[in-house]
Amino acid sequence: MLSFTLKRIVQLFPVFLGATLLVYFLVFATPGNPIAALSGGKPMSPATEAALTAQYNLDKPFWVQYGLYLKNLVTLDLGTSFSGQEVRDLLARAFPVTARLAILALLIESVFGILFGVIAGMRKGKLFDSTVLVASLLVIAVPTFVLGFLLQFVVGVKLEWAKPTVSGAATWGELILPALVLGLVSLAYVLRLTRTSVIENKTADYVRTATAKGLSRNRVVTVHILRNSLIPVVTYLGADLGALMGGAIVTEGIFNVPGVGHLLYQAIQKGETPTVVAVVGVLVIVFVLANLIVDMLYALLDPRIRYA
Repeated sequence: MLSFTLKRIVQLFPVFLGATLLVYFLVFATPGNPIAALSGGKPMSPATEAALTAQYNLDKPFWVQYGLYLKNLVTLDLGTSFSGQEVRDLLARAFPVTARLAILALLIESVFGILFGVIAGMRKGKLFDSTVLVASLLVIAVPTFVLGFLLQFVVGVKLEWAKPTVSGAATWGELILPALVLGLVSLAYVLRLTRTSVIENKTADYVRTATAKGLSRNRVVTVHILRNSLIPVVTYLGADLGALMGGAIVTEGIFNVPGVGHLLYQAIQKGETPTVVAVVGVLVIVFVLANLIVDMLYALLDPRIRYA
């Protein structure tokens, strides 16, 4: 297990370099003058523009800029934004907010998705199964921004069960409604994936053998059916954690969440290459670590992997 973990950690470096290189190039190739965006479209003297261009290394070729970024990265220097703030400080404020939002969304989609998926799979063709299938398909078909504005208006404005927007503190309670919006689509996929896996496994030979042995229905479902059905679900959840953090731009915009998505959107608009690359780099690390945890969970869920 130790060698496997070290192997995965080593794989992090080429993935990180490839992702940051690609993002750095895309931002570099984006048309427009970042310095002009910095001034808010107002006239700027040639001397000031030249000084700012030199300060942010925008007068150097692409490979030189990327090399300087990697050199600073060794000392954990993520650069400076056009507003004069350290990118490291911006991430320190925004990342915990998005992490809380993603964790809540992941909990919502995993708990309710697996629960409803198991019940629907065990009751295939019944009323509950048909209802959750139609509801999940409806959630998948409706865009996230529509669900967000709809729940914000109904739950936050009309019913007043939650705040329609998130304050600067972004507490756990304030993030429940945005997390529900963020995790609804993934919840639908987890539900359908769990249902399909349960239907497939409940007719397997080992399940019939466990039933013939006289094991209780709860033990057959929880130990034999659910445990083996969770393998593809865990794979999806591991990949979805990175997607939740990177795809929170729309949700954070609707509910005014001061997280990574909001920071990334503003940085892209201004052409702030260091901020964009730093955010993407953090998301790459989260994605790789989440998949590392998923690979370790395989050994717990499937004894064949553990003994191999």
